[in-house]
Amino acid sequence: MLVMTGKKTLVIGTGLSGAGAVRLLHELGADITVLDQNTKITADEIRAKLDERDRDRVHIAIGELTQEEKDGVELVVPSPAVPADSPLVSELRKKGAGIWSEIELAYRCAKGRLAAITGTNGKTTTTTLVGEIFKACYDSVFVVGNIGFSYAGVAMQTTEESVTAAEISSFQLELTEEFHPNVSAILNITPDHMNRHYTMDNYIAIKEMIAQKQTKEDTCVLNYEDPALRTFGMEKCSANVVWFSSRARLENGYYLEGEDICFASGGNSKKLMNIHDMHLVGLCNVENVMAAMGIASAMGVPMDIILKVIRDFPPVEHRIEFVATKGGVDYYNDSKGTNPDAAIQGIRAMKKPTILIGGGFDKGSTYDEWIDAFDGKVRELVLIGQTREKIAECARAHGFTNITFADTYEECLKHCTEVAKPGDAVLLSPACASWGMFPNYEVRGEQFKEYVRSL
Repeated sequence: MLVMTGKKTLVIGTGLSGAGAVRLLHELGADITVLDQNTKITADEIRAKLDERDRDRVHIAIGELTQEEKDGVELVVPSPAVPADSPLVSELRKKGAGIWSEIELAYRCAKGRLAAITGTNGKTTTTTLVGEIFKACYDSVFVVGNIGFSYAGVAMQTTEESVTAAEISSFQLELTEEFHPNVSAILNITPDHMNRHYTMDNYIAIKEMIAQKQTKEDTCVLNYEDPALRTFGMEKCSANVVWFSSRARLENGYYLEGEDICFASGGNSKKLMNIHDMHLVGLCNVENVMAAMGIASAMGVPMDIILKVIRDFPPVEHRIEFVATKGGVDYYNDSKGTNPDAAIQGIRAMKKPTILIGGGFDKGSTYDEWIDAFDGKVRELVLIGQTREKIAECARAHGFTNITFADTYEECLKHCTEVAKPGDAVLLSPACASWGMFPNYEVRGEQFKEYVRSL
């Protein structure tokens, strides 16, 4: 067990991961300072975010640290939103402090077996599905990570019999050292977070860190159709690789043949299920399901249990989620389409002329492939947020000109309902993060659903 008794630690950020880190560090007996760099927040508001057992046992700092507060810090646990190269983190690293993400801290204390899932898109759906499969097979199951549940917050509850499914972001992976899942998965890697990771090569390297401590005793599930992952799996990955593919007929692994998901091993192949036997829609979700099959099977779940859960599994909220049909118009909430590649999957899932809502916070993405994916389906593009001019310029360059700007979300939704005709679809799939207009993509999606249901 990690020994932290009396050690001076700093937790930066007071979201779910920060509160979870505080909870675990107190269990370990650490001396904790909690820093929130938002100068508009109060100490009482910070304490209210923490577990009630921790509120009176931490030192609160707001904005910046004094020199005294910096001196002697042995461990820093930054929020995923805090860059690993931020000035404060860099300064404390130079002074010898350990810099761990919340999942690294949690991993060093948790027990049992761990399946960790990353990728640019599909993480939440796949992790949630894997968690449901685990629950159908095992008694002690935890579903944690970027999915909205702190790994550190439950680490001390795990036992040797526990199995944990963890959604892991690049922001969490870049500050790991000993993190070692029994099964890892990288679903795909497409451009995202370039404002944080700077280059695609760096972003890929960080995603691949999920398997950095794995050996041949472990399993890494990889997308055969992703060029970077194919190279990684064939040349660099030290784990036993399990492939999945939506295009190629594999000799070993999970693959799509027509409308059937199949599994091949040792020269033998068998059909597992037809894709129409599940509630999830779109090729992206077929890939997520195949990845979940590989993960769960590697964690010892029998295939009959895996298939039963998949058949009953509902779409994940905010990911190509059907909301309602109003006035003959179908409304879909894909608020989790926070980058162009994810939004491409949303468009591909549409079968009707579509009014598309796009735009939001600029993460340094390019939108050419997203615009090309419209492929005659998008009847009108309604843009909001910081990126609307940038997206509009890209769309016009690709010959798409039916574009409307909206100054507010409410104006945008009202316009969509006015121009949509019976037989159309209205799709919220922004290809951008929600920051600046909303605290997160969940709020953006919830407001969309509330508006549609009120029609």
